[in-house]
Amino acid sequence: MKLQQLRYIVEIERQGLNVSEAAEALYTSQPGVSKQIRMLEDELGIAIFERSGKRFTGVTEPGRVAIDIAQRILREAENLKRACSEFISGESGRLVLATTHTQARYVLPTVVRDFMSRHPDIKLEMHQGNPHQIADWVAAGEADIGIATEALDQAPQLISFPVQQWSHCVIVPEGHPLLAEQPLSLHTLAQWPLITYDNAFAGRSRINRAFERADLEPNIALTALDADVIKTYVSLGLGLGIIAKLAFDPARDQGLVALDAAHLFESNTTRLAVRRGSYLRRFDYDFITLFAPQLDKRSIEMTLQGVGEAWQL
Repeated sequence: MKLQQLRYIVEIERQGLNVSEAAEALYTSQPGVSKQIRMLEDELGIAIFERSGKRFTGVTEPGRVAIDIAQRILREAENLKRACSEFISGESGRLVLATTHTQARYVLPTVVRDFMSRHPDIKLEMHQGNPHQIADWVAAGEADIGIATEALDQAPQLISFPVQQWSHCVIVPEGHPLLAEQPLSLHTLAQWPLITYDNAFAGRSRINRAFERADLEPNIALTALDADVIKTYVSLGLGLGIIAKLAFDPARDQGLVALDAAHLFESNTTRLAVRRGSYLRRFDYDFITLFAPQLDKRSIEMTLQGVGEAWQL
């Protein structure tokens, strides 16, 4: 039995049983993958995959057990490499962070600055995407740490920690009639064209839920992936913006006014996630505690080992 064979069966399942795509992802050939799968099945004495001709159509019951164990073995093999590398390389290495535009633009700059100041020999890579992409990247080991508001607590392969609560605000151009209609109400907002986040981003589900509960149909004129784009189109007079309050800066966003909307929409929780069972290096812990000082190393370790209490803000 070889680790590479275990990688093949895990990747085949990850690619929806498509052997060609699994082979491409692993930079090898389809015939080679198929041969190694047959060899592994012969050695184990089971069929891992159900077949129709040469196609894989499903995972057998013993195959499910084999894949689950293979995933754990591969995680531990990766942990072994990471742990030994830490001792060999010391304060050098690579940290891959996956996050949303809002976090990268408005929350993380000072954290990244402080981290790079402390660890000048660590290469920090930042991948931006939507919360579901972030969850997938961390679960697949393509990112070490994920930070987002949505999706991370729904992925069983991840352990996530709540780190920050925030609310939405409504932004309007200076002199807008809405400024005279205080306090804000959902009924009033529903009468205007609205510009807000795409459904996968920044608490959009809570915005939708608020209007649904009030039995109102919002006029969503435009959606965007980040607050900067939303503010641009609000400045052009195309609608009212609903954005994360943390994404508004009066000094930078001149010509716009932010109106508090915490009473209209549920608060949102930013979460930090790591892959379940992963080995965290010293500089991983350092980044986490810079971003969320309430998370100490001992408590994180206990949670990763399954002996700590669930974190709450």
